[in-house]
Amino acid sequence: MLQVNVALASGRSVNLSVPESCKVQDLKVLAQQSFGQGFVKLITAEGRRLNDLTKTLDESGIQDGNHLMAIAQEAKLAATDQAFALWCCGGDRIVTWGAADCGGDSSRVQDKLKNVQQLQATRRAFAAIVGNGSVVTWGDVRSGGDSFEVQNKLRKVQQVEATGGAFAAILANGRVVTWGRADSGGDNFQVQHQLSNVQQIQATNKAFAAILEGGFVVTWGCGDSGGDSSEVQGRLGSVQQLQATGGAFAAILADKSVVAWGDAYCGGDSSEVQEQLRNVEEIQATSWAFAARRADGSVVTWGRPYCGGDSSRVQDSLHNVQQLQATSAAFAAILEDRSIVTWGRPDFGGDCSQVQDQLRNVRYLHAANKAFAAVLENGSLVTWGDARSGGDSSPVEHQLRNVQQVHPAGELFVAVLADGSVVTWGRPDLGRDSAQLQHEINHL
Repeated sequence: MLQVNVALASGRSVNLSVPESCKVQDLKVLAQQSFGQGFVKLITAEGRRLNDLTKTLDESGIQDGNHLMAIAQEAKLAATDQAFALWCCGGDRIVTWGAADCGGDSSRVQDKLKNVQQLQATRRAFAAIVGNGSVVTWGDVRSGGDSFEVQNKLRKVQQVEATGGAFAAILANGRVVTWGRADSGGDNFQVQHQLSNVQQIQATNKAFAAILEGGFVVTWGCGDSGGDSSEVQGRLGSVQQLQATGGAFAAILADKSVVAWGDAYCGGDSSEVQEQLRNVEEIQATSWAFAARRADGSVVTWGRPYCGGDSSRVQDSLHNVQQLQATSAAFAAILEDRSIVTWGRPDFGGDCSQVQDQLRNVRYLHAANKAFAAVLENGSLVTWGDARSGGDSSPVEHQLRNVQQVHPAGELFVAVLADGSVVTWGRPDLGRDSAQLQHEINHL
């Protein structure tokens, strides 16, 4: 037997006794269970990462009495319309499942996924920023899954954003590179000369908006979906934040007022509530409506009424709001007393009446496309909304113990447990065997 000491950065350590034939993966799982951390990466005293989890400790140069450092990692989840990807920042692989032509099969690029920093998705493709600042793409070619034509430009990438069919990457020099469907923002030729010193990019389904240094905004893509901001361009100065529905943008200015543009049916026209849009701290969005939280804890909504744009039914309850979350057609607010108020489409989470009595002492609130999941102070979970899309977690309730993280994506929730295992509920896993999926996740 080998004695190996494993320590966290906090100084907490454990001595693990393992057989000489033990693999790095087995040691990693033991460390995760000992520390109650869902995912860790192991590093030798010399600073060498133990990346090949299939090797034995001897093959990896680990001897009796060695000291290792365990770095806790946070798992993250992203989704296209029919595929999912689970990854850890700084990891060397991504676990994907679902429809292969929508990004569910990443085997073709798996060897390129080194030190993954960010993952973004269109409706049918994924794009990952890796450690050297380049981008790796897979999935539907027409929706951004093939970046070959711009690959030589994708260097020192800082951020990637996505519409439904195209990607936009911000480089270290503040320039922008786009690819994918031209009618969804994949072609920025007409505004390329304006795109310098870009600080942030936001996206609707078919258009991009970039905040430049100084707070100016440049838009491109489908004009009806926010790609044409000419009518409000004179007011778009000192922009601090951008938010987007499926077809419109809303900008918070330095004076905490709001400017909206795009499809009026999706919140692009805020004229009816413009006088109320003062001292705005935060904006959240469904696919059809916006909700703005003001400094006094009140909320102002606009856009398609049935999908969250009309909060009159609960307006008297929307006081001292601390946080807003949104599915694609409903909003939920956490109040100061840690209770929940919801509105919008009932089947998308806008009606929490059946679980209202359980929604006390809410710590965190997570939103998938059609359902909400609330994490309570005691660590338990409460879900509501469309049952098949994550609103009903009762089939896996007995497994939801020692939950460390909850991640929503598309019509699915993933809970990461303290031992590194995961529990999924919502949309079926599109044919992946859960045991095989867990095996791959163990190798993240």
